[in-house]
Amino acid sequence: MWTAYKILILSYLTTEIWMEKQYLSQRQVNPGAYLTRNHTILEGTRFKRAIFKGQYCSLFGCCKDRDDGCVTQFYEVDALCYCDTFCERENSDCCPDYNSFCREEEEWSPHTQSWYPEGCLRDGQHYEEGSVIKENCNSCTCSGQQWKCSHHVCLVQPEVIDYINKGDYGWTAQNYSQFWGMTLEEGFKFRLGTLPPSSMLLSMNEMTASLTATTDLPEFFTASYKWPGWTHGPLDQKNCAASWAFSTASVAADRIAIQSNGRYTANLSPQNLISCCAKNRHGCNSGSIDRAWWFLRKRGLVSHACYPLFKDQNASNNNCAMASRSDGRGKRHAIKPCPNNIEKSNRIYQCSPPYRVSSNESEIMKEIMQNGPVQAIMQVHEDFFHYKRGIYRHITSTNEESGKYRRLRTHAVKLTGWGTLKGAQGRKEKFWIAANSWGKSWGENGYFRILRGVNESDIEKLIIAAWGQLTSSDEP
Repeated sequence: MWTAYKILILSYLTTEIWMEKQYLSQRQVNPGAYLTRNHTILEGTRFKRAIFKGQYCSLFGCCKDRDDGCVTQFYEVDALCYCDTFCERENSDCCPDYNSFCREEEEWSPHTQSWYPEGCLRDGQHYEEGSVIKENCNSCTCSGQQWKCSHHVCLVQPEVIDYINKGDYGWTAQNYSQFWGMTLEEGFKFRLGTLPPSSMLLSMNEMTASLTATTDLPEFFTASYKWPGWTHGPLDQKNCAASWAFSTASVAADRIAIQSNGRYTANLSPQNLISCCAKNRHGCNSGSIDRAWWFLRKRGLVSHACYPLFKDQNASNNNCAMASRSDGRGKRHAIKPCPNNIEKSNRIYQCSPPYRVSSNESEIMKEIMQNGPVQAIMQVHEDFFHYKRGIYRHITSTNEESGKYRRLRTHAVKLTGWGTLKGAQGRKEKFWIAANSWGKSWGENGYFRILRGVNESDIEKLIIAAWGQLTSSDEP
């Protein structure tokens, strides 16, 4: 039975082919005869309609010049139609989709038109005209099927991080998400914020600690070990360029706690300085440490709990929220409640005029060990932003930033101790322990170590300290 069925199908296909050839020859000899002939063969091929309906040239292809074999069944009108270019002279027998398919196919030839629609490609993805994408600190705009990109130097530079971590420099670098998307100029502008020292500061006489020259200085020392609970950890200035205020308030708080033997241990408010140190009103746009110390002496600061940091430093209502009056003996008292209404103590803390510590390594160590942490002014380079751990030294890479940023580099930090450990190339190296103001997620829990005794990044050039202004009548 199956064999007979196969013979029947084969016979039917042979007949179909023979009838088609007969029709093609008649198209050339007698164009009118094919209509009757076509009506006959259609009866045997109507079952194809459901499969090929609406698809003609697009199914079987298009032929150039005259090709009588380039034919298919046009079921809707019970006729055959052609897909060769000769049929353009005889519109009546062209397939319905000849113009839309065959001619469009030529117009969209890969030699004359782009395969892709208007827009731009990037990493295998298509973007429409006008699309903007951000890549670190640079943005690219799709315009005229091309990407037009900015070319800023970014604060986060993966090649600098790789360069440092592949070398034996004594410290490791990290990519910090808080810096991603910022330009190098923005990093210097918003993450530092201490103006270069004034001539008055640089002309101050250097003072030396009262410890004798024969006093043994330990190999390792940190203020938090000697005065536990009396010193204060790093805060986060974020994009407020006010290291002048953060470092000054923190050093003053430590010194007042130590001098009062732990009676006053409140951390002082950098926001109080940012908002209320009125002269020139630099605020988050950089400031001078001599001005900050003047304010501490004349006006004083409340605690950080009383006057916390604003979430939005650029808000227009960040005006000074504190005021004080003098009691006639130089001691000031607040006449407004705390901006943070949960905190009840609005006590004003003041300091003596600042003094300059000798730039000699041993003298700085004596000062810290005897009287507490000190303020240091340093120059920040592009690689410092990437510091994660180890003993920092500036590494000059092939991508060293240009001199145009030099005026933006001054930064103020707090020195809290020192030590000696194995550093670059396995050598023992001396270092300072310093508190930064970029939050505890940066560096070594907000601190960093930096080479000691060689004035690395000007860290020993200008050291400032002050005394707490306390009287016998002060109460906790």
